Amino acid sequence: MCGTLAVYRDDLVALKYDAASAVGPLLRLLDPEQAHNIGIWAASKGLFPRETRPDDGSLRITCWGKQFRSPLGLSAGFDKDGVAAASLLDLGFAFVEVGSITPEPQPGNPKPRCFRVEIPGQECVINRYGFNNVGADRARENLVRQRELMSGGGVLGINLGKNKTSEDAAADYVVGVRKLGPLADYLVVNISSPNTPGLRSLQSRSQLETLIKAVLKERDQLEGNRPPVLVKIAPDLVDEELKDIARVATSLKLDGLIVSNTTIERPPAVQSHIHGHETGGLSGKPLFAKSTEVLHRMYTLTKGKIVLVGVGGVSSGEDAYKKIRAGASLVELYTALSYEGPSLVPRVKRELAACLAQDGFTSVADAVGADHRR
Repeated sequence: MCGTLAVYRDDLVALKYDAASAVGPLLRLLDPEQAHNIGIWAASKGLFPRETRPDDGSLRITCWGKQFRSPLGLSAGFDKDGVAAASLLDLGFAFVEVGSITPEPQPGNPKPRCFRVEIPGQECVINRYGFNNVGADRARENLVRQRELMSGGGVLGINLGKNKTSEDAAADYVVGVRKLGPLADYLVVNISSPNTPGLRSLQSRSQLETLIKAVLKERDQLEGNRPPVLVKIAPDLVDEELKDIARVATSLKLDGLIVSNTTIERPPAVQSHIHGHETGGLSGKPLFAKSTEVLHRMYTLTKGKIVLVGVGGVSSGEDAYKKIRAGASLVELYTALSYEGPSLVPRVKRELAACLAQDGFTSVADAVGADHRR
């Protein structure tokens, strides 16, 4: 009888995922931003399926003293205002990163500002949202409610940005740390979006050093929870810039790097698409090789001493595995979810567990940086 109930439960879970994923093609008939808003609304109302099956034991990993039931998380950009984190964790992600959140509310760039680039086998998106969000105060209220709903566990990351019109970037990030740090399991300093003027210049060594010192100082003054601080970098940096970031990260004892944000490059296949020349950041499969190469380089430059989060073009367990072998302890995705829907999450985890087993790894931690040990 118990076995019958277990099979029924698994079938029911699969049915819910299939039903949710079947909506995806219908949403693609809409403007991508409209489709995104509907997805966020559905998640915030608890209409997404809930995964009840435990993850394979080989997927567990510990970072910053925190237990992750798998290395798979949702990257920033989907839940910009922190209204659906609990539901997204229930979907099967081990962690969810919300934001980017700026001190003051801002509408972002003029619409249209998000474009699907549907190339067979290379599905991707170009966006120039420009940190549209409700601001730190409203986001904090949202996240207090989400924390109360996170009964199933999971890790919450909060991605911080600066306001477009702000002249003091460090002050903006410090405000974000002060207001949102107490609610975060980790914080991300996003200085790599191509859609806020001047933001990427903060990746230069002198500006980055000044910024991170200010952020860490504010983090260390928080009462109670003092979350790890990570920096999200661009995939379009030259090697000398990567070396500078590695030097700052190691010297200031940064807790991690997220590699990487979207790219401003346009591969030939993307350029030939009707939306291929839209300005903004390119995400999805065409970003995979470039972001993984930067990830590999950053693991070398930091000598594997800093937690790296691999993101960019992940749409399968094999993709996640390649990020891990290149040096990532954790892996994020987003664009593939917008194309495939919720069934992507359990599939990626199953495939990743199979990749680990095939190569004889009993845990994710054993596979981190494996390509550097050849």
